[in-house]
Amino acid sequence: MPPWLRAVIVVVIGVLILSVTATLTNQLQLTSRGTMQAAVLLALPILFAALGGLWSERAGVINIGLEGMMVLGTWGAAWAGYNWGPWAAVIGGMVFGALGGVLHAIATVTFNVNHIVSGVAITLLGLGITKYLSTLVFLPISHNPRQSPLLEGFETFSVQPLANGLLAVENQQIAPLSDFAGLIGGLVSGLTPLAVIGFALVPISYLVLWRTRFGLRLRSCGENPVAAESLGVHVFTYKYAAVVISGGLAGLGGAALTLNPGQLGYLEGQTGGRGYIGLAAMIFGNWRPSGLLGGAALFGYVDGVQLRAGGEAVHALLYGASILAVGLALLWVVRRQWKTAVFAAVAGAVVYAIYFTIDTVPREFATYAPQLVTLLVLAAASQRLRPPAAAGVEYRRGEGD
Repeated sequence: MPPWLRAVIVVVIGVLILSVTATLTNQLQLTSRGTMQAAVLLALPILFAALGGLWSERAGVINIGLEGMMVLGTWGAAWAGYNWGPWAAVIGGMVFGALGGVLHAIATVTFNVNHIVSGVAITLLGLGITKYLSTLVFLPISHNPRQSPLLEGFETFSVQPLANGLLAVENQQIAPLSDFAGLIGGLVSGLTPLAVIGFALVPISYLVLWRTRFGLRLRSCGENPVAAESLGVHVFTYKYAAVVISGGLAGLGGAALTLNPGQLGYLEGQTGGRGYIGLAAMIFGNWRPSGLLGGAALFGYVDGVQLRAGGEAVHALLYGASILAVGLALLWVVRRQWKTAVFAAVAGAVVYAIYFTIDTVPREFATYAPQLVTLLVLAAASQRLRPPAAAGVEYRRGEGD
């Protein structure tokens, strides 16, 4: 089965499970257009961070500092956006994030500092620098050292007449057609230029990394830098380029947070760990662009559900998770993978017991649903991961001589 067909089948099955769950639990927000629009906005910063992690780790440099680079991007986007408008905010976010990437590249590539240590240092440095700059620049204007003035945002647009046609089908409330229409309608309405850029960067990253000479050489640095250098590849140059691009993409994620229509400004702590969730989405996607898109969409969707409908909708997702677990158990029974099937069945029974026992998920707990999904997904995906062979390995120039 071609990979694209497998992905389509997985998406269709997922929507059918959501349709059944929404119908049986009467939580129609699970498949509404508004929920999907919120999911797109919330998934964008995670997607940009995940793409940044992909570029860096494919060149062999682990980038735990994505969170710090995203923090730098939020401040840079707010500063540039306040002075020159939304497109300047995009550029400012990328530039400030790329500066974080330069620091990470100098530490890890030139001086062989441990990648994890450098990444943590970049994150701490980003938090400190933005706090200082915010007090210096924004305090006289907004009278709040933790917040920037309100920014000008992008105008939203929809793909017409497709958006109106899907809205008409959604309003008919015919399952599962209306559920498909609501989810697809959210993907083609209420869009911003940043959403288009985010979706476009996924195939662009694939084409550059897997279909060009530059991408082949960059990935060779992450698989076997000694062999790459022996063939004439300038390993340091490609590692630097990858980490700087990684920082720029993480900064673009920070700009997406700053230009979110519900925010439109810098706010201290607004990243909320999304850089780390982006790293988890990249790992979930097995260091592939299409896979990390699925991971970012999953985390963004769960976040959108809890914001739009609160604990009741998250409670309904437990019902959908139990259906998914039973379906996976049956699949593994057909494949005669008995231990895995038993584990999935037990997990489904436990989740359903939780759903049956409680009436709703407390909002304080529902707020952390994306982080919980991150942990569960990483635990489930850990058995099939194949990271770049030389990711995190120290390398010194001349080892290939």
